Amino acid sequence: MRCLLFACLLLGSLPSFALDRFQVEGYTLPNGLQLLLKPGMDRGHVAIRLVVGVGLDDFGCADKELPHLLEHLLFSGIDATGEGGLEERMQALGGEWNAYTSNADTTFVIEAPAKNQRKVLDLLLALLTQTRFDDNAINAAKQVVEREDGGHYSHLQRWLDRQDLGHTASNQLAVELGLKCPERAQVDHLTREQLEDVRNAWYAPNNMTLIVVGDLDRLLPAYLERAYGELEAVDPTDHPPLPEIKATAAHERTLSHGLVGNGAKLHWLVPEPVLEDQHDETFDLLKDYLDWALYRQMRLAHSLSYGPSAEREVFGGVGFMSLNADLERDDLPAAKQVLEELKAGLLKDGLNVETFNRLKQAAIARQAWAVQGNSALADYYWGALGDFQNGRFADPARDLQGVTLEEANRAMRSLLLQPGYLRIEKPLVSDDELIWLVAGMLGLLVLGLLAWRLRRKISRRRGRACSPHRPPGR
Repeated sequence: MRCLLFACLLLGSLPSFALDRFQVEGYTLPNGLQLLLKPGMDRGHVAIRLVVGVGLDDFGCADKELPHLLEHLLFSGIDATGEGGLEERMQALGGEWNAYTSNADTTFVIEAPAKNQRKVLDLLLALLTQTRFDDNAINAAKQVVEREDGGHYSHLQRWLDRQDLGHTASNQLAVELGLKCPERAQVDHLTREQLEDVRNAWYAPNNMTLIVVGDLDRLLPAYLERAYGELEAVDPTDHPPLPEIKATAAHERTLSHGLVGNGAKLHWLVPEPVLEDQHDETFDLLKDYLDWALYRQMRLAHSLSYGPSAEREVFGGVGFMSLNADLERDDLPAAKQVLEELKAGLLKDGLNVETFNRLKQAAIARQAWAVQGNSALADYYWGALGDFQNGRFADPARDLQGVTLEEANRAMRSLLLQPGYLRIEKPLVSDDELIWLVAGMLGLLVLGLLAWRLRRKISRRRGRACSPHRPPGR
């Protein structure tokens, strides 16, 4: 086995192999750890990504921050030197590291000199297996997570979130539809026992993928088999099903964000219909087309918005396309009209063939320079793990090339025929409204003062009229 891996790595060092970014030496250790090794063109450097298959979506609303808290806690130290000593060890090796917790996974990101790649991987392994949890470290990690999430969760912010006023438009809609938790998850109540359970259940080799890209050590396969092969597999923990739309939401709604201002944001959001083939490629091209169409209409033709855009987001198990425009609040009616005319025109005439082909070729061309360097390549593999089969990743340029105008038109009509959800974000009052409000309050104050003075005068006159007549002194 070890000799075979060594031979594979030698083969991978050939220039042709290195230049083909979609071909990767990938195999699984007996304990279930998936390895992806790719020689890079940047010498003297390796990019390492350890992807653990546990994320925020694996927990309910109350405990959603558990994997995020555990991620931070694992950097608290492996011995008496604590967090500082751990960081000093990485610095001594010339490396840098960080970690990220997303909805789908927790990933440790390392950049290091090639000559120290095995020592750096040793340190990563120690972090996973030797970190001991104590109350001080847990409390410190809780403070870090709280700061990253926006600081102390005040009673006002909690009330705003409960009223669906504390979220951005897309997040607010996701809350309404039952795709997102209505309140920010807290960490104060999370316990050491819960953190240990997460580590034991999810931080297992058969739930991990290790990606190494760059100037690979020829002994790396044997090292990984020996060191990381000692990790013990566990019975897999099932991922809970992703939430689907289970509630209704108003077609149009205005969200008050901020107190005073003349700006506003217009959002039209609509769930993406599921396509049998090339879903992401088709809607990526459609997003580019709608982005360009918004730019031409909102900015160039009508000068309503400087930065209109089309965006794609995923909440739970549902993807959304959104058309967005930053505006002056007085321009909202005109922008809504332009948006409706844009949708009506596309439904009537379909996508322009020349525009579609131009944007399609531009998207294909971007693939030639989108991934440059060891780090970018490692990140690409991290994001595309679901597309890895038989030693190759899917070629996005080829997949984009396969999307036809007819398929894009069908997807466009399925999308735009839906009523969707209109969300308007704007401050509570405009600058002019504030001026009138202040003027009105000052006017009321003046009137109140005048009324008070008038009442005093009347009271004094009545007091003098009612006073008994005093006889002249003797």
